[in-house]
Amino acid sequence: MERVSRMVAEKPVVIFSKNSCCMSHTIKSLFCDLGVHPAVHELDEMQRGQEIEAALSRLGCNPTVPAVFIGGELVGGENEVMSLHLQRSLKSMLKRAGAIWV
Repeated sequence: MERVSRMVAEKPVVIFSKNSCCMSHTIKSLFCDLGVHPAVHELDEMQRGQEIEAALSRLGCNPTVPAVFIGGELVGGENEVMSLHLQRSLKSMLKRAGAIWV
């Protein structure tokens, strides 16, 4: 869990993802379209990816990917991020975290 905390502190937006996950691809594309450059950690390419995935599960991420953190706080997965986007709340969260300036 400490490792996840350090990784989450890297940038205003951090995404834990897997290359094989279509929902992860959707979320990464959304942030790219919004002009956000998140730190993306591909768990299926990392040496200790399974350990990180287990830590994400303990944090309440279900499913474990994509797991999105904004401003160091767990936002959730694809459903939560898309809901925030459709409610027009996502951009304000990103602004508060310093991820976008517009």
